[in-house]
Amino acid sequence: MSTPTLDSPTVRAGADLLRIATAGSVDDGKSTLVGRLLFDTKSVLADQIDAVTKASVDRGMDTPDLSLLVDGLRAEREQGITIDVAYRYFATPARSFVLADTPGHVQYTRNTVSGASTAQLVILLVDARNGLVAQTRRHAAVMALLGVPRLVLAVNKIDLVDDPGAVFAEVTEQFGEVTRSLGYADDAVLAIPVSALHGDNIARRSENTPYYSGPTLIEHLESVSNQPDRRAVGLRFPVQYVIRPRTAEYPDYRGYAGQIAAGRVAVGDEIVVQPSGQRSRVVSIDTPDGALATAHTGRSVTLLLADDIDVSRGDLIAAVADAPEPSQQFTATVCWLGDKPLRAGARLLLKHGTKTTPVIVGGLETLFDEQNLALVEAPESVELNQIGRISLTTAEPIAADDYRVNRETGSFLLIDPAGGNTLGAGLVGDVLTSLNLR
Repeated sequence: MSTPTLDSPTVRAGADLLRIATAGSVDDGKSTLVGRLLFDTKSVLADQIDAVTKASVDRGMDTPDLSLLVDGLRAEREQGITIDVAYRYFATPARSFVLADTPGHVQYTRNTVSGASTAQLVILLVDARNGLVAQTRRHAAVMALLGVPRLVLAVNKIDLVDDPGAVFAEVTEQFGEVTRSLGYADDAVLAIPVSALHGDNIARRSENTPYYSGPTLIEHLESVSNQPDRRAVGLRFPVQYVIRPRTAEYPDYRGYAGQIAAGRVAVGDEIVVQPSGQRSRVVSIDTPDGALATAHTGRSVTLLLADDIDVSRGDLIAAVADAPEPSQQFTATVCWLGDKPLRAGARLLLKHGTKTTPVIVGGLETLFDEQNLALVEAPESVELNQIGRISLTTAEPIAADDYRVNRETGSFLLIDPAGGNTLGAGLVGDVLTSLNLR
């Protein structure tokens, strides 16, 4: 799965960036909301607006159907549903945004997991006429499982109910009970009454919602913290390339290139290379623009070490103080993406950071029952779109953090060794137990 970068359209280089995702049941108005965000932030061209307006008039509508701004696959347009994850880009003067637009149907849980896996905030939509439904609870549980730090409940179509204030209060209280049971603090969740069709409380405060005094959706997106609510960890640097130019100018140059997955690094820092456990010290941090004194999460750099030690692609350079211990056996939670079910004894490849190693699936311990928000013990298999806790044994040790401690170094992929297809997305540790399910 590729992740949008600052090179994407309308995402300004160097800008404050927030990664968000949307989720909701079919017909809750998600496409209209996404279209409204694009429209109100002026992230669409005039000719696109003209085309949408004309198409809406041809359909006999009084106002533009902003859902038409959201391009989709032909199949989803024919069905009137979203069946894949699409990334949208928009910006305000305060911040740039990458939005993952995910499907609504329960059978596309894998797409929702994919879209929300990098999100710092997820907007969950509910139709005010229907209130909280089972799919809302499922989506909230999946977001808690993925460690999404913040949620927004957009109570949409609030203009279509008789007593909007009472409906909004009831839905907000019900959602609060769900999110608190999943471990969310009250200040990590915000409910907003909106009408995506008319723009109420999206970019402008609505006079139609006197019972609500909070921010508009865009105001909240601009001001919410984009720092992860996780325990701070030291340096995590998966080695991608070993650079040895062997030129007359650089006869002894040996650099380790990659992207900092977590933490920071500074010249003079003591480090440990996992899984070998060898220690050294950083003597230089090189970039194409010159050397740096320090570098932080997300920066692509080349590290030079004081000692000539054995470091290869797939190794992890970490801070000495809290380096993860290498292991070949561990428990993980996996969302299964393959058409054929996962069974105990399966032989696959596991990709963690820049390291790929053969892996055997041991026991299938627990299955997440999305329909009933419960756990099923000792399942026979994990089917497409299902989430389960499994045990794994790798051929080579990997140095991974628990997913609840660090998202980037606590996740991995399971790959088909024959075809190279991605079959599962995994989270290191017993994440399911933390959801307090039955």
